[in-house]
Amino acid sequence: MSLLAFSFIFLMAGCKNETKKQENQKPVQTEPVKDFAKYAKVKLTADISGLSENQKKMLKLLFLAADQMDDIYWQENFGDKNKLFSKIENPVVEQYAMINYGPWDELNNLVPFVPGYGAKPPGARFYPADMTKEEFEKLDNPDKTSLYTLLRRNKEGKLVTVWYHDAFREQTEKAAGLLLKAADLAKDEGFASYLKLRAKALLTDDYFKSDMAWLDMKNNIIDLVIGPIENYTDRLFGYKAAHESFILIKDVEWSKKLAKYAQFLPQLQAELPVAPEYKKEKPGSDVDLNAYDVVYYAGDCNMGGKTIAINLPNDSRVQLEKGTRKLQLKNAMKAKFDHIMVPISKLLISPGQRQNVTFNAFFSNTMFHEVAHGMGIKNTINGKGGVRKALKETFSPIEEGKADILGLFLVTKLNQMGEFTETNLMDNYVTFLAGIFRSVRFGAASAHGMANMLRFNFFLEHSAFTRNQDGTYSINLEKMKEASTLLTQKILKIQGDGDYEAAKKWIETDGVIKPRLKADLQRLNDAGIPSDIYFEQGPEVLGL
Repeated sequence: MSLLAFSFIFLMAGCKNETKKQENQKPVQTEPVKDFAKYAKVKLTADISGLSENQKKMLKLLFLAADQMDDIYWQENFGDKNKLFSKIENPVVEQYAMINYGPWDELNNLVPFVPGYGAKPPGARFYPADMTKEEFEKLDNPDKTSLYTLLRRNKEGKLVTVWYHDAFREQTEKAAGLLLKAADLAKDEGFASYLKLRAKALLTDDYFKSDMAWLDMKNNIIDLVIGPIENYTDRLFGYKAAHESFILIKDVEWSKKLAKYAQFLPQLQAELPVAPEYKKEKPGSDVDLNAYDVVYYAGDCNMGGKTIAINLPNDSRVQLEKGTRKLQLKNAMKAKFDHIMVPISKLLISPGQRQNVTFNAFFSNTMFHEVAHGMGIKNTINGKGGVRKALKETFSPIEEGKADILGLFLVTKLNQMGEFTETNLMDNYVTFLAGIFRSVRFGAASAHGMANMLRFNFFLEHSAFTRNQDGTYSINLEKMKEASTLLTQKILKIQGDGDYEAAKKWIETDGVIKPRLKADLQRLNDAGIPSDIYFEQGPEVLGL
């Protein structure tokens, strides 16, 4: 039997999250999803008039490669999407399932909205549905915690690992071939080199060289993120990366505005308000800050709530050796600000502070959130190994919380240094509070939702804001600064100590939406304010 066929058996062996009754169930007529209105439709496009014909041909190939990541992600998150759609007759429900990449509402605590489906497995499809944590822990296999392996059962029912490039060979080979063709058309040599290395990485699950090459790119107008990247979908352990892709067009003018801040990052790392052992690492200084119009989301990044900025690579080896690139997705960010942030501020921010909710503050808060991912600490100080593995499934919400609060720290310090003058600090802090209301609507089941609840409840405990009699909120700038410092210290200590139990207890206690806030969020829903956006996108929309 070939390795591919053997891997296929393993892949199917882990796909038992539906009962036989469900498999034999006839298509059912479901009611329209009432919450569909919480997504605002946005046309995703950019000005490509300055691109050459070769660049436009290359873009078409990149769209096709991105679609392969989309196919893989369906398998990782749900399974056979055709089986799901065969049970749906209502086109609104079908569209909702497309947005959620399955029958679970990603912005409503994963509540199933298609009859016949129960709770979403915490490990999605990365692990057998019947696998226990204890069984996983007992498995003596060095590849089991790899970002790039599936856990499956062999014919004897024993757990084994299957590398992504074997499990998804059809898609990875097709995507790799498309990237090689695109490399031949690439105008920029650095981008061509990256595409070739990334093609090889998809076929080997060794992404280090292609990650390093991606960091070397400085002048290319077209950019691509592709492969298994983030681990949010794995809520069981947080070990497994999910496939996704972004296709990007650089905004040259906005990128020039951002470039100057990279030089200050080593100094800011040294000034983090924690003991020396929690900031002794020196992230690479080769940091790239740029603004882009995103023209395609595929796979993990396209599910449910849409990301509006990118900080990659995630590999701590790459971050420490060379740094990261922080890409701000300006058109998607502006769409969220207009459709969501402004209406939220009119309802939940006090009249006297509403003028402080600005796009420039939203943009800078988001940018420095991504910068902050590369700062702090990546390896525990007590021999527990990397922070990601030490904190297990709590890593993502704790890391997102770190990035949010450290981002605010960076804005504050740069403002005090006289280097960041794009906004005033009041704008950043009030917009930060409005951003909590926006992000927590992703649901407490998401890493970002949990992180926002931890922060909201911490600020509440430290009187950083008050809820007024009219149901609006006002910040106290000085108390919010103080609380931000304390929260930074708490998170970096948990990460540096690899304190899984502390992280777990904190999330269980404060990573939840409490009654009063739940009622305020319901006011946003009642007012018809969208929670997020979804896209009309593709080569035709872009004019190719």
